[in-house]
Amino acid sequence: MNNTSNIDPAVFARRKRANKIGLALSMGAMGLGMIFLLWILSVLIFKGFAALDITLFTQSTPAPGSEGGGLSNAIVGSLMLVGCCTLISTPIGVLAGLYLSEYGDRSRIAAITRFVTDIMLSAPSIVIGLFVYAFVVAQVRHFSGWAGTIALALIAIPVVVRTTENMLRLVPGSLREAAYALGTPKWKVAFMITLRAAQSGVMTGILLALARVSGETAPLLFTALNNQFFSTNMNAPMANLPVVIFQFAMSPYDNWVDLAWGGALLITFAVLGLNILARVVFREKVQG
Repeated sequence: MNNTSNIDPAVFARRKRANKIGLALSMGAMGLGMIFLLWILSVLIFKGFAALDITLFTQSTPAPGSEGGGLSNAIVGSLMLVGCCTLISTPIGVLAGLYLSEYGDRSRIAAITRFVTDIMLSAPSIVIGLFVYAFVVAQVRHFSGWAGTIALALIAIPVVVRTTENMLRLVPGSLREAAYALGTPKWKVAFMITLRAAQSGVMTGILLALARVSGETAPLLFTALNNQFFSTNMNAPMANLPVVIFQFAMSPYDNWVDLAWGGALLITFAVLGLNILARVVFREKVQG
């Protein structure tokens, strides 16, 4: 005899009402969040597109009180900072994640590494900026692009480490066992088989780390600062989009405020593009 036939219909009715109420509250919360998100994006797109023209990419940031100007120095500076950050954080993060996944099951060093990684993941970016300021900027007595790169790398490395470790743990153990059965050394299994099998997931982690550091302002305020002129000297203060947006948005000059809207739109599109690319790469990995 089916036990469900003995349940009081009133119980089903209460459960259905509770389900409908919960669903309505969830949909309402989602709708409220979407309203504010669409509001922010619509204002950003409306004011950002109004500031987009060829001079935005060909002229440097204007002096106070001058007309026109662009963000070419800030765009190039941001690309250099993020590019150098990628060159530093990618090998360190991938190798650390590989060690934690393949060699760190019962290692005290691995436990300490995971603990430090978790702390760095939850640490506010301004704290990392102050740390780099105290140990790099204050020691050399000037701001620089290299200091900004170090700060961004310290933010990106934990993301790459955690993502790499998690993706490598998803690789079936049968692949490793088959390689061991053929006499393949463990280091070669880790690099040539396990890492290759998880390369799409690792790339996703790298892209997500880049998306996070692309819009960071607080650490760059204490490290790279800003530069009104076009410069590719990493040993000097370097213009970058997040700090330029922060400074121009609070200025009394209309053209500065317009440039801030244009820069904010560029960063939004860059972060959105990186997130979409990461999802596409990960989807190809899952489907494959």
